[in-house]
Order: sequence, then structure tokens, then C-alpha cells
Amino acid sequence: MHDLLAEINSPILDDIHRVGIVLAAGHGMRIRSETSKMLHEIWGQPTAVRVARAVQEGLDSPNQVIVVGIKGLDVARAAGPQPGRLFAYQENPVLGQPAGTGDAVRVGLQAFPATAADRDVYIFLGDMGLLTGQVVAQFRASFENAACDMMVLTGLYSGPAETNSYGRIVRVPATDAAGQPAGEDCDKVIEIREHKDILSLNEATPYEAVYNGRTYAFTRQDLLETREINTGVVAFREHALRTYIQHLDTDNAQGELLLTDLVQIFNQHQLVVRAATADSEEELLAFNVKSVWRQMEAIARRWAYDKLKDTITIADEEDFFIADEVIEQILNMDAECGPLDIVIGKGTYIGPEVQLNRRVTIGDRSHLSGHVVLGEGVQIGVGVELSTYPNQTLALDDEVEVLSRNILKGNLRIGAHSRIESGVLMTGSDEHPMRVGERVTIKGTSYLYGCQIDDDLFIEHSVIKCKRVEQVRRRDSTIQPVRYVLPQPEGLDSIADL
Repeated sequence: MHDLLAEINSPILDDIHRVGIVLAAGHGMRIRSETSKMLHEIWGQPTAVRVARAVQEGLDSPNQVIVVGIKGLDVARAAGPQPGRLFAYQENPVLGQPAGTGDAVRVGLQAFPATAADRDVYIFLGDMGLLTGQVVAQFRASFENAACDMMVLTGLYSGPAETNSYGRIVRVPATDAAGQPAGEDCDKVIEIREHKDILSLNEATPYEAVYNGRTYAFTRQDLLETREINTGVVAFREHALRTYIQHLDTDNAQGELLLTDLVQIFNQHQLVVRAATADSEEELLAFNVKSVWRQMEAIARRWAYDKLKDTITIADEEDFFIADEVIEQILNMDAECGPLDIVIGKGTYIGPEVQLNRRVTIGDRSHLSGHVVLGEGVQIGVGVELSTYPNQTLALDDEVEVLSRNILKGNLRIGAHSRIESGVLMTGSDEHPMRVGERVTIKGTSYLYGCQIDDDLFIEHSVIKCKRVEQVRRRDSTIQPVRYVLPQPEGLDSIADL
């Protein structure tokens, strides 16, 4: 695994002093799938890939380590190589040895050498598939403007306490265990207590925590009802992180090396720990089970609809997919040449390489994937499939109509004002591209592959492969239609009367 990852690794860039570490080693047993949790898609992209992109955008840095584990090569291939991106393999979970977030970060740090510069290192969880570059940038600004060695990004849990399985942020209360005022220490972060550790506490015995030489007491219920939660996003000064991550141990309910224990360790060594609270809960959601994963997908769909609802028409706000890249394209197009008058049907899928245009209508349950380029006024019916292989282009010029349930694939171009009626299958390859002229009509149960078709032709109920279809005019100047062209049958000797 190490050798395979080394083939796609690219070294950290020394002139940029921000490094993001994405923890994507967990397979996720509770997701109950043979597919790694990190490869479960949210709005068309694996969650780990979405997080990696948001981290690069928000940190304004290509420097990134993605820590992978079980099915790590699949995760690495999904993310892909980039300048400044390293992949590190966390093998302890695979070997059944103590692991956890602390071990994952240790593995991430080993992937790149320490330098004299005290860089900023940011830690993110790979299952936070709704994380945005804006949230990352805000957290980065908070950390860079604070005089601290560690900063935790916290959130406020809005649900009932009994459903809150996140780690709790434990802050200094107003008074210590002896009833004395906490003074200037009040509200500082003491530690993060994981949910399982809180559940293991004795209800009758107060939990005591020491901060700055003073003892503070909390009941088990106090901790359970704490609304401020750990999101798993943490920032460190690199030198302090490399030094004190060696102090982690497995003395917790999980029996793992937990990154959250560094809060207490930093406090014990008089290092400064601060917390920044995020403005929104949704961007910080992470998932371990299918129900939360589907909830996150629904949130992503709502975000997409909210961006587009006043720009284009979407028939069903709860049943569509438009890739983020196409959403950005639509908004830019609207700013440059709006209004657009684009209509998207119920259940329609529009992939990231599709290029839309003004006055395009796409019918219900149509599926557009690959590099599909649509001209102005293109009309696509119900249940149409348009797709390409990599490095191919499928282009429909202005005012082309493709009626219901047609399939068009591959290296293909259809000229302006042409009409493809129902029941047609057309394909083109790199060796045999499909080219259809202007004002052409193709209808009936027809299959065309790799043909060159002249303008103004009418083709019906034909199977034509790798042919030039020329325009032939009759004596009355009308154009001869092409009908019932079928290849010679094969295998007739296999057929006999009963």
C-alpha cells in the first residue's frame, strides 16, 4: 500500500505555511456497506473528496495530507493526485492495533518532514461531506488572529440531549469545586469529553477536572446536557502538535488514541487552547449511519435548489441533481447574459461536465453525463440519456430537439434545428465519430453508429453503421428520404420452423 500511494504522492510546498490533514481512514462499520464510508457520495462526490476540496479552498493552500486506511487505495484514487497532496496509510486499524484520531494525525504528520518554520496544521474529518470552503476560511481566520497553540471548532447541538453522541466541550464554570470564583479563567476550554466516556461516569460522583491548578466539578447530567460539541475540526501550531501528540494514551472508553485528549495535555503544559464556534450546524454534520448520510444529501439538495430557484425552473425541488460545477456555470451565465429560461424536469441528472445554454428544456428523468454541450433552445424530452466516455464531446447545436427515451452516446454532434424523434439510438466513437447535419429528422426504431449525415435529410426505421448518408434530390427538387435501410441478416441457418 505504501508503495502504491507513493506513486501518486506530491511533496508539500515549503513556501506555504498552512497544511490540511483530512482523516479518511475509517471504513465505517455502522454504515453497513462494502463501500468505504469515505466513498459514500454527497451531491455527486465522495464525502472525503468534498472535504479535501473545501479544505484546499478555505486554507488557500494546496498542501494537504489525506490519511487513508481500509480500502485506502480506492479513496486515494477517488481524490486523485494534485501538487502538494500526500496520501498517508494508517495501518493500525487494519492490524487490529490501537488507532483513533490521534493515531491518524500522527500518521499524517509522519508523511511530511518538520521544518524550522512553525506552520499551521488543520485537522478535518473525511465524513463531514457538507463542509464548505467558507467555513474553513472563517476558522482559519479565527486561528490566525488568536494567540494560541490549539483551537477547536465547536458547534451548538440543537437536538435533544439523549440523541447527542458528539464529544462535549467542557469549559471553566463560574466557580470551582470549593465555590470560589473562577475569575479570568471562566469559560476557557478545559477539555473535550467523549460521549462514551461521559456515559461511563458514576451518576452519584461528580466528575472533577483540573485547570490552571484549580479543580472544577461537574455532574454526569451536566456533561450530557452540554450543548457545545466537538466538530472534529482542530488547528495547531505544528511544533507543539509534533511534541505533545506523543503524550496521547488509550486510557478512555474507546481504548484509542484520541486527538481530543490534546486539549487537556496542552492545558497541563501551560499551552493556550481556544475555541471558535461555527455559525451553522449543517456544514459541520458528519455521518456514521445511512439515515444521517441521507439527511446530509437532502441538505445538499436544498442548498442547490436555494441557489437556483430564482434563476431557472426546477420542476421538483426534492427530486433533481445538478452538479456543483454546473450550478456555478448557471449563475455565471445568468450574470453575463440572463435571463436564461432554463427548465429542469423532475428526476433529472446533470453531471459536472455538462454545458447548458439559454432556453434549454430538459424533460423528466433525463440523464446527462460526460462532456455534453447544449446549444441555445435545445429541447430534451422525457427519459433521454446523453453520455460520453472521457475525452469525448457530445454536442447538440441550437434548437435541436431530442424527443422522449432516446439514447445518444459518445463522440457525436447534431446540427442546428435537427429533430430526433422517439425510438432512436445514436452512438459515435473516437474512431468513428457520429456527425449529423442541420435540419435533419431521424425517427422510428433506428440505430445509427459512426455515420456522416448530410443536411436536410429524413431518416426512418433504419440501421446504418459507419456510412456516409448523402442528400439526393429527386427531379421535382424534393430530397429523397431514407427509409427501412437494414443490414443483411446473419445466422439464418440457425433458424428453423417448429
